[in-house]
Amino acid sequence: MDAAVDLLDRRGISGLTMRNLAESLHVTATALYWHVNTKEDVLDLAFDHIFGEVALPEPTEWQHDVRYLMKAWRAVLLRHPWAPAWIGRPVLGPHVLARTEFLQSALSRGGLTDLHLAVTTHLLANHVIGSALTEATFRRTSGPDRRLDARRHITADPAAFPTLNASGHLDANRWNDDELFERGLDAILASTNAAVPTSSTSSRTGVDAVTPDRHARARRAHGATSDTPPVGGAR
Repeated sequence: MDAAVDLLDRRGISGLTMRNLAESLHVTATALYWHVNTKEDVLDLAFDHIFGEVALPEPTEWQHDVRYLMKAWRAVLLRHPWAPAWIGRPVLGPHVLARTEFLQSALSRGGLTDLHLAVTTHLLANHVIGSALTEATFRRTSGPDRRLDARRHITADPAAFPTLNASGHLDANRWNDDELFERGLDAILASTNAAVPTSSTSSRTGVDAVTPDRHARARRAHGATSDTPPVGGAR
């Protein structure tokens, strides 16, 4: 999968073909079809492969774990800018599922169940995917000057766009992408806190006795080590 990820990072999804993947591996394209059926299969495997870059730490306080995972997911998607555009179909690889399990386990310790758990998982995933997709697309197709031009277009006519002008819309000097992402994460978690019944407080304060063993098994199964430090400072 390293060869496929390297091609995708350099050429994007449209630049990946079975022929050039075979060339990079010094095999024939026909040989690849002994292992995969289509280019889409390669993309699914590559997508799952990059999620293995997110280490699974020992579970701690539930909100800390959610923040860690969301920041690490975003960092992976930005390192591999083809990846956000590929999301939109079920991805059932072991790395993705193990990290989704880690997320829902943390949310469950925070007191979320049933529909509330499903909705919050959906909100968090869309926040990461949407943020990464916009940032990756902007970096690929534009640059700092394009954003400055967009901001000048707003400030040139403050009477037409008074709220956008005052709020700093598209002003990277006022609100950068990292801060916007983290404030969005704050808002989702704050709404989660407000919606969880107080009777579940005891389940939100710590880590249940079963969870660490379950995630230790997941780490061993998918290549992450328990002594890998959390990248809570990652974007």
